[in-house]
Amino acid sequence: SPPPKHIDEHAVTLAIDPRKDVDGFHPINVAKLAMEDPTAFVPCTPLGCQRLLIAAGIETSGAEVVVVGRSLIVGKPMALLLMAKGKGGDATVTIAHSRSKDLAAITRRADIVIAAIGRPKALGAEHIKDGAVVIDVGINRVDDPSTKSGYRLVGDVDFEAVALKCKAITPVPGGVGPMTIAMLMSNTVTACERLTA
Repeated sequence: SPPPKHIDEHAVTLAIDPRKDVDGFHPINVAKLAMEDPTAFVPCTPLGCQRLLIAAGIETSGAEVVVVGRSLIVGKPMALLLMAKGKGGDATVTIAHSRSKDLAAITRRADIVIAAIGRPKALGAEHIKDGAVVIDVGINRVDDPSTKSGYRLVGDVDFEAVALKCKAITPVPGGVGPMTIAMLMSNTVTACERLTA
């Protein structure tokens, strides 16, 4: 959740030692990511998405990828990772967002769609071509009186509709979230190793 209004998020980020910035949000790490510097701490969610693609054997080289979302936390770093040279990269990337005209026409071209728009079930079957790979980064609460909590979690993709036509899709919850945590742990161990070397 966002910090209270009286907290200057940018000032807090700048106060963090980039060598300890395991979230990858400091401008120095953002620049290193853009420059494909291997010492960059990469934001955990995009890094987790990339690792999922690699582990699943999904080829990104030459693939058409649409990232739906342009945040500094997911969308922009995800695009940079996918465009970078090497394994899990070399993709042709389009960034779309909530103000993109005819979003369905844009996403239907994609071999891989990464949804990080922050709206429940924003992407349906009409947004995805047959055989595409879909990574759903979204995590949204929707009211559900039938549950003990009174809500349930859904992604940015209508899972039931899209799963019927795609090659692979991540669930919400239980898809990208655990990968984000794993990458945070990995970045933390890396920071510790570098600082104690």
